[in-house]
Amino acid sequence: MNYSYYTMPTASQTLKLTRQVPENFTFTIKAHRSMTHQPQDLKQACTDFKKGIEPLLESGKLGCILWQFPWSFQYSAASLAHIRQLSSLLEGLPNVVEFRHCSWLRPEVEGVLRENQLGYCTVDEPDLPGLMPPVAKVTGKIAYVHFHGRNREKWWQSRNSSERYDYLYSTEELAAWLPKIQQLKSTSEKTFIFFNNCHMGQAARNALQLQEMLGQLPPDPPPRQGSLF
Repeated sequence: MNYSYYTMPTASQTLKLTRQVPENFTFTIKAHRSMTHQPQDLKQACTDFKKGIEPLLESGKLGCILWQFPWSFQYSAASLAHIRQLSSLLEGLPNVVEFRHCSWLRPEVEGVLRENQLGYCTVDEPDLPGLMPPVAKVTGKIAYVHFHGRNREKWWQSRNSSERYDYLYSTEELAAWLPKIQQLKSTSEKTFIFFNNCHMGQAARNALQLQEMLGQLPPDPPPRQGSLF
């Protein structure tokens, strides 16, 4: 769920969501921007966030919380301290960290993730200076893969953010990921795979394609009525 980045989730919203999905449905929810992009009162932000997702926890439908940091959030002692503080405030919850800047690829960071049982988000994005390479690793109980597309031309020069994610993966590009995905699955308790190349429905096309390549059954049909935000 992406809306929770822009609007702090409330218990009434997430309770409604749990009642609109099948029994075996699992949610992943993005951390609010006050936790990852505009931190001010981090303790209060985490308190509000935890209160808002209580129905997901109580129903057993919380897959994980994704901390998606911006490219501008680069490695430093202060930034690493922020990771530790956020981990302490959200201790006991299934947390996954997504870095956008390659400065975070260092042994001491991986050590902090493992020490605090924080999952590492493996990303696929353009091969551009400063961006994260597609390093597949497991640092907690959860493995997470985020396909953002490889639109080099529009990544920094797009007129709006949707152009950045205008990309359709080829069969060959997806096939190259199969060994990595199997590796992640074999060393984690749960693996999530998401496509963010959401321009013109390309994410859905690639997700169904990868699902077939992995030999998985199609998902349950969506609810017939109501809104999932």
